[in-house]
Amino acid sequence: MLPAAAAFHFPWEVNSGAVKEGASVRVFGRLVSYQPEESRATLSAQHASKEHHVAVHTLFVEPFNPIIGAQYIVLGEVENAEGVGVMVRARVLNCVDGVNVALLQKAINEQRSFFKEREHTSDDAHVT
Repeated sequence: MLPAAAAFHFPWEVNSGAVKEGASVRVFGRLVSYQPEESRATLSAQHASKEHHVAVHTLFVEPFNPIIGAQYIVLGEVENAEGVGVMVRARVLNCVDGVNVALLQKAINEQRSFFKEREHTSDDAHVT
């Protein structure tokens, strides 16, 4: 059976605990470090003048050619790792260097608004 469709989450949402363990997520960030011996990468994103980091377990996507400083999108599941905290176990790790991050964030927010409005409209249709 395939895992549930992954929703985009911002790095600060993943780290805040807003996403449950085992949930499928899509998250983005700039690759700031990669430790091949531990199969671990760290992505970073800026929000409200604060730097947010997300740990990524890369075992399932290795070998890959890491480009430190490039933008990446990760598709995977959230898990709590001992000594690390929240980590995304990557199933897909794509370099998307050159993407307009501000526009990506706006698109994610627009998509969320659309789904929320569609859900609200659907709830109204069932009530009547």
